Amino acid sequence: MPIYSWVGKTLSGEVRRGEMEAPDPKLVEARLRRLQLIPLKITEKKESFLARFQPKKVKGKEVAIFTRQLATMLESGLPLVQALEALASQQKNPYFQKVIRKIKTSVESGSSLAESLREFPKIFDELYYQMVNAGEAGGNLDEILKRMATYQEKILAIKAKIRQAMMYPAVIIFVTIVVLSIIMVYVIPKFAQMFAEAGQALPLPTQIVIAASTITKKYFPFFIAGLIGFIIIIRRLYRTEKGRYKIDKLLLRFPLFGDLLHKSALARFSRTLSSLIASGVPLLQGLSIAGKVSGNRVIEKVVEEVRLSVSEGQSIAEPMAVSGYFPHMVTQMISVGEATGALEQMLDKVADFYEDEVDRTVDTISTLIEPILIVFLGGIIGGIIISLYLPIFKLASVVGG
Repeated sequence: MPIYSWVGKTLSGEVRRGEMEAPDPKLVEARLRRLQLIPLKITEKKESFLARFQPKKVKGKEVAIFTRQLATMLESGLPLVQALEALASQQKNPYFQKVIRKIKTSVESGSSLAESLREFPKIFDELYYQMVNAGEAGGNLDEILKRMATYQEKILAIKAKIRQAMMYPAVIIFVTIVVLSIIMVYVIPKFAQMFAEAGQALPLPTQIVIAASTITKKYFPFFIAGLIGFIIIIRRLYRTEKGRYKIDKLLLRFPLFGDLLHKSALARFSRTLSSLIASGVPLLQGLSIAGKVSGNRVIEKVVEEVRLSVSEGQSIAEPMAVSGYFPHMVTQMISVGEATGALEQMLDKVADFYEDEVDRTVDTISTLIEPILIVFLGGIIGGIIISLYLPIFKLASVVGG
């Protein structure tokens, strides 16, 4: 659908400009008149050549900023359509700008904001839709959007901390693999040739290193192909339900990192369910959404079992305690929240606790992983270097003798 740039004048004579998506200019004119604007100029906006090749992706941070700004504008009394137009005009991401304008056009046509957002599930997920829908039904959309923005900011912070914890060891391991590959394929063969020309008997460590280098050099293309194949298989497996579940279960058992992922999933689940309950979303629906948002298929499956138990009349805490994936403290706090009618507040406290735990775990990983990696990787590279120089030291001692 084409986008039209328009210039219009209010009844008081103020000139306004904007853009609108519509099938033809006549519909743009009709919409402007409904907004009590006198159309002065309507021109079709041509899409640039580069815009056609720009990625159709919206970052989580961009959605969080959009939500926060929309909440502020609505709270200040600005009509929804005008707020959406203002946000579209200042949006730097061309694709997101286009999406916001489509949402605005849908709202102008009589659809609710929630239904308009539902047309873009990759940007505005089920959680977003349910909260906005509840906000529109309850007449407190600005409050719900503020809560949603706070929620998004907290979730983004958790994701950033997990990336921070995993990035350093990943970079170190990658650099080490590259350095070891260069040593094995290019450096050691030169030493091996030099030792062969000398005709000297080699110590056992040197023989092992040279043998490893020979095998690596001979089969190096196969190693690379195998590594790429392994990554492709894991990625494809992760896209299947069974594969994703097994991998997520395995990740939860990893030392340090498994603990971090578990705490992160619990924080996201608790924060999501708390936000949904506070927004007026029914509990069963909230459990279904919160389980998916946890980011781990194991936790999601447990929450789905909890949801089924709750639908049969049980409490939330009982099936959680049986699962083994929700610590005693969590089930106790949720049980108290259910008994006192303060479930939302208790879930918020659980989320606060585990967000702090994520911070502490990231600090622990950063503190422990650096010396462990340095010692382990330094030992490997140092061992290779020493084994290569052993024959040289031996030769020097013979010559010196």
